[in-house]
Amino acid sequence: MIQALLLKWIFRAKLKIAFTSTAQRHHSRFTKFLMRQMDSIISTCSAAASYLETPPDIIIPHGIDTHTFHPAENREDCWRELGLPGRFGIGIFGRIRPQKGLDRLIDAVIPLLPNQPDFTVVITGQIQRQDQAYFDMQMQKIKQAGLEAQVHYLGELPFAEIPKIMRSMSLVAAFSRNEGFGLTVIEAMASGAAVIASDAGAWPDIIRQSVDGYCVSGDQQAINSRLKSLLDSPQLLLEMGAEARQHAEQHYSIDREAQQLTDHLLSLQ
Repeated sequence: MIQALLLKWIFRAKLKIAFTSTAQRHHSRFTKFLMRQMDSIISTCSAAASYLETPPDIIIPHGIDTHTFHPAENREDCWRELGLPGRFGIGIFGRIRPQKGLDRLIDAVIPLLPNQPDFTVVITGQIQRQDQAYFDMQMQKIKQAGLEAQVHYLGELPFAEIPKIMRSMSLVAAFSRNEGFGLTVIEAMASGAAVIASDAGAWPDIIRQSVDGYCVSGDQQAINSRLKSLLDSPQLLLEMGAEARQHAEQHYSIDREAQQLTDHLLSLQ
């Protein structure tokens, strides 16, 4: 922002300056001053917009590559290729640390999995040294519950392998305690998976309740209840996954994001 304003003020450059606000925190006085000098303020979701002094000119959500993230032609075959037990996958993706909420999923599945032998939890993501104890604690809970056969950590995988893993899932969980936006949910939806997520980031904007899945509060009881209702109905997961794919393709593709940004910036001229 500062460089653009210097060009505009000192060199009289005929610029239109737009600022995209994704932060979900209160802005400093200096940042607020800079934003007041903008020709347009863009936000990526309602949560980020709520921290602005005045409403943004437009909300343009991030998009993903819906060609890379797409449903499997046959999810059962895709799942079998993973070589994991059961018939239905519950995936959680991303760096493993307390902020991402793996513990919320683990605490929810421990009472459920003994009665759901067809479901297997699949965990992928990087574990940094400072988070190893946190991860070990979650795996110790699983061991104590005797559920090692139904919970599998695949490690940190190359990005190129993630889409295939994701489209093998029947359900993807995202229980972050906070998020800037949260692309994982859109990637899962585009892959044809139902989703269950916390009310962090853009997820309340994205997920249509009872259609694509559920957006729940951080309350563990609420997570447990919603997750149980989903595991009790594999057919519902299938239907939600189909709805989620259509919704992601229509509203959250990277092509749509680019077109919306282009149209808005051209309107400033």
